[in-house]
Amino acid sequence: MEIVEKLQNPNNGDEIKLNPTSNSKPKVVVIMGATGSGKSKLAIDLASHFPIEIINADSMQVYQGLDVLTNKVTPQEQKEVPHHLLGTISPCVEFTAKDFRDSTISMINEVWSRNRLPVIVGGTNYYIQALVSPFLLDDSVEEAEINCLSDSQEDEQPDLEVELMSEDYDCAYNRLKDIDPVAANRIHPNNGRKINQYLNLYARFGVIPSKLLQEKTVENWGQVDNSRYDFCFLCVNASLTTLDPFVDRRVDHMVDAGLLKEVLDIYTMNADYTKGLRQAIGVREFEPFLRCYIMEHQKPCSESHGQTLNDQILKQNIQHIVDSPDDNEWKALLTEAIQQVKLNTRRLVRRQVSTTPFYGR
Repeated sequence: MEIVEKLQNPNNGDEIKLNPTSNSKPKVVVIMGATGSGKSKLAIDLASHFPIEIINADSMQVYQGLDVLTNKVTPQEQKEVPHHLLGTISPCVEFTAKDFRDSTISMINEVWSRNRLPVIVGGTNYYIQALVSPFLLDDSVEEAEINCLSDSQEDEQPDLEVELMSEDYDCAYNRLKDIDPVAANRIHPNNGRKINQYLNLYARFGVIPSKLLQEKTVENWGQVDNSRYDFCFLCVNASLTTLDPFVDRRVDHMVDAGLLKEVLDIYTMNADYTKGLRQAIGVREFEPFLRCYIMEHQKPCSESHGQTLNDQILKQNIQHIVDSPDDNEWKALLTEAIQQVKLNTRRLVRRQVSTTPFYGR
């Protein structure tokens, strides 16, 4: 017996057939594109024409906190469109591609149970690939990777470890991408710990990590074939000459909107910037400025509400540096950090463009 699921278009009442037969795969829309290309706006615009729910696929926006820095869609901008995996994960945990895959499969089923269309939105390509491809649907692959990485750490080469840890994350990531683009495409560019592990695997065994860990399975990585869903991909494209100045303006807007106050809220000296929310571009870049400023200006606090007051004063003083037209050593250090955020964001845009399979097609 043929099962036809029909959803009404709220604008004109036309029927939209999303799942025409019981044998058909559920339909899922995926909106991809580089940072600043307008993915979120497109998704929300679609909601005025179709009954949809949005599932966030940005690896930093899934975390609680840093709403300005990670450019989360505000409640006003959401226009009452349901959003999932947006600011729901603890900032201290590592939310992997496998975690995203497992959570999203469950959410897709829930959205479909409400006779609505799931729309995946985000620029984290390895999250989307984990959902799209059958590659990560075999949990034994993940277990093999964990075991292999664990075994390899028993005799890691100390000299190589020091060398990699002193490298800029971007340089180390590009080095891994040159050696093994498949492995590089699976991890966040700021995940220095995993980058380090993969490079050490290559140094130890002389075999690229993806081949060592997955062998033949890797051939299907990122391919839509045999997926459990019927995907419709919408790729939002824009030229780098358009995106670069937009990114710079957006960073300036974030600074004006309180980016530094957010970073100060989670700032800890000698923090681990390879896990959780601290991987986000715009956190590590302010480390030199915040470290120097806090060490010089933070005074012992009184026992009564002293720490809260001290934090407030620090935020006010730092915001004064942001707003002040005066040039001084603090302004110069802050300006350097802001320029580094812009540079690293532009680099991210280029990585997203180079690893999004639909660009240029």
